[in-house]
Formats: sequence, C-alpha cells, structure tokens
Amino acid sequence: MNRGYVHVYTGNGKGKTTAALGLALRAVCAGKKVFIGQFIKGMEYSELKSVDYLPNLVIEQFGRDCFIYKDPEDEDIRLARAGLDKCRNILKEGNYDVVILDELNIAIYYNLFPVEETIEAIKHRAPHVEVIITGRYAKKEIIQIADLVTEMKEIKHYYNKGVEARKGIEI
Repeated sequence: MNRGYVHVYTGNGKGKTTAALGLALRAVCAGKKVFIGQFIKGMEYSELKSVDYLPNLVIEQFGRDCFIYKDPEDEDIRLARAGLDKCRNILKEGNYDVVILDELNIAIYYNLFPVEETIEAIKHRAPHVEVIITGRYAKKEIIQIADLVTEMKEIKHYYNKGVEARKGIEI
C-alpha cells in the first residue's frame, strides 16, 4: 500500500480550492475515493453538483454563510468542530484515498478549533490517505507537517476592478 502525503495550498492568490478540486477530479478518474470537507463554507458552490457526475466523490460543508468579514458566532464554531470530528474519523478509518480539508487554514486562523487538534487528526490517519489542506494563513505547524506546500501569490486580480464572484469560475 502506498504512503499518503500531506499537501498544503495557501497564500493570498486565487486557486487554492481550484487546485484541490483538480486533484480530486484526477483522483476520482483514477478510481480513487475522495472526501472533501469544506470548512467555513455553507453557500451553494458549483462544485457541490459534481457528486451527481463523479462516482466515489463526497463533499460535505461545515459552515454557514461566510463570516469572514465579521467575528464567527457560536454556530460557526460548533459546525467547524463537528466537521473536524467527522474528518478525524474519516482520516483514521481510511475508507477514502484522498481527503481534502478545504479552507481548514482559515478555520484555524479564526480559532474555530486549535491547530494541535488538526495535526493530531492528520498524524493518526490511515497511512495511505493523501491529505490536501487549503486556505490562506497556513500556520507554521501545518507547514511543518506537510510534505508539499504551494503558496498562491496574487499578482493581479479582477476583483480589484469590482468584478463579483462568477458562477462556474469562483463559485
């Protein structure tokens, strides 16, 4: 059985979740089972429909509407902690080949749960499970346990010209 590695996609540039979704597509098309846990998110993102087309793909959201521009509420914390508990079990059971923890870095940044709990969950995963962690502000502790770290750097973005998030591109 192959060893699973830990990937981190972080930085202020666009493309962290998109890169993780691309890896999920590649893995499913190679016959692997993929679980995507989306922290913070509760909106209707287009990728949620992918489970209707792709076998062996499961996506679950552990958030409500995005609170990023205000303080998280108790319900945000509850949902994130429940999501981490579920992902901890999924990682340990090893029924999925790839587990994507989307926006996990943001959940840690906003203190929805401690970084140490995440690291323990990753360390105690089934050995073959590949883990992908996305989100800005990756803590040094997450970077230290990772085998691959990619930083997305924003050079230019059309958001700065007032372009709203577009369905099928950003949402």
